[in-house]
Amino acid sequence: MSVTVRVPAKVNVQLGVGGLRADGFHDLANVFFAVALGDEVTAADGEPGTGITLTCSGPDADAVPLDDGNLAARAARLLAAHHGLAEPDLRLHIAKAIPVAGGMAGGSADGAAALVACDALWELRTPVEVLLELAAELGSDVPFALLGGVALGRGRGEILEALPVGGTFHWVFAVADGGLSTPAVFRECDRLREEAGTGSSDTDVATPDADPGLLAALAEGDAAALAGALANDLQPAALSLRPALADTLRAGTEAGAIGALVSGSGPTCAFLAKDADSAAAVAEALRRSGTCRAAHATYGPVPGAEVLGAEVFGG
Repeated sequence: MSVTVRVPAKVNVQLGVGGLRADGFHDLANVFFAVALGDEVTAADGEPGTGITLTCSGPDADAVPLDDGNLAARAARLLAAHHGLAEPDLRLHIAKAIPVAGGMAGGSADGAAALVACDALWELRTPVEVLLELAAELGSDVPFALLGGVALGRGRGEILEALPVGGTFHWVFAVADGGLSTPAVFRECDRLREEAGTGSSDTDVATPDADPGLLAALAEGDAAALAGALANDLQPAALSLRPALADTLRAGTEAGAIGALVSGSGPTCAFLAKDADSAAAVAEALRRSGTCRAAHATYGPVPGAEVLGAEVFGG
């Protein structure tokens, strides 16, 4: 038997970053927004004694780790252990569309999808509250990939509050060559704050909060207002490590995007468009600009990890 789950990428329409805590993390005000660009993860019974095997297809497949460090494999093991199951014999296949190390939580999305797929495959019926707890053990962005929609993430981003949204927003994502390490971008953020003389610890930097204007723009479905409120405290660090991203942001804006920012820790750049036709035009202009590897027009918000279907082999 096999189960396939589709899971969305995210863009952070606001990423407020507090100071460095003693535990090495930063408090966040992280407004997650799920978009229709997504991965599909299929979980299937494996041959006895083979353990967990991973395969991957898609444009960035060669950049996806296929060992025990992959969040999909870790998710399967965590779910099995939670239910007291033996080491599973499991085949996981990731059909990759979310950019790898691109600031869109692709690895976290695959972890969330594996939780849902394995839960269905093994007929565990785990309560969503428990799945969210397991997701938070896997990583800060994994719980949101389970829920989707739009949500405010506090703490490390794992404490979620669903937010109202008044309509559909149209996006373009420009994919850069290569990735950026999230820990490296946070370290650069701290370094830039020290260099600027503001300090970088949680005693120097105030705990961030969501922008009321941004929340109102989401609730009202006002793309122009949302465009003016987009904010990412990690963007200066991403631009410091990858200066060429400034050219990508400029190209998208000149092509008609009404808002632009680096997505999360980068290097993917996100552009808000006024409508679907404008998004298609911005994506085409970005492809021609030579400032990115690929550009995808999409929309949101969309739901989190969802079962697409199950197949019984030999039936």
